[in-house]
Amino acid sequence: MENKTEQSRARGRWKLMAVLAVCAAPLIASYITYYFIKPEGRTNYGALIDPRQYPIPAMASATLDGKPAGLDAYKGKWIMLKVGGSDCQQACQDQLFAMRQLRTMQGKEMERIERVWLITDQEPLETVLLRVNDGTRMLRAPAATVAKWLPVEPGGQASDHIYLIDPLGNLMMRFPKDPDPAKVKKDIAKVLKASAIG
Repeated sequence: MENKTEQSRARGRWKLMAVLAVCAAPLIASYITYYFIKPEGRTNYGALIDPRQYPIPAMASATLDGKPAGLDAYKGKWIMLKVGGSDCQQACQDQLFAMRQLRTMQGKEMERIERVWLITDQEPLETVLLRVNDGTRMLRAPAATVAKWLPVEPGGQASDHIYLIDPLGNLMMRFPKDPDPAKVKKDIAKVLKASAIG
């Protein structure tokens, strides 16, 4: 009788160990994957920026008709940001067009995104440019403040990039010069899906 009880206890211990092993396996596998298996390539196309380091700075920005206005007015939404002078040549026009298309490509999520062009001089804009980019928020901002705020690729300048600002007002992603629209669309869709805000 005592022998049977001992055997029963031993079986019970083995069953308990098996259950613990099954429960612990995913945790152990994730630990090994995280620390020892380096995934190939990045999961995002744009360069991630630590948002704590790049909040929207205080700057004397204004609307095209001179009324004080800032990027803070769009907090609560995702902001696709482009910067540069008012002499908007082909590369600049391509960026503005890309922003418009990228927002539209988000479908029902597009209302969560604002497009903003920070114009870094006081020169007048062409009327055609204003018409074609209806819906893009245009603000004049001091070039020096903008240059200090926005990180760029080595040897590049802020006007080369489209940036993404989160709904809390922090810069969080920079897309490369002449980006692949399909990859940018995927990145934006990913952050919109993952975010409960904005």
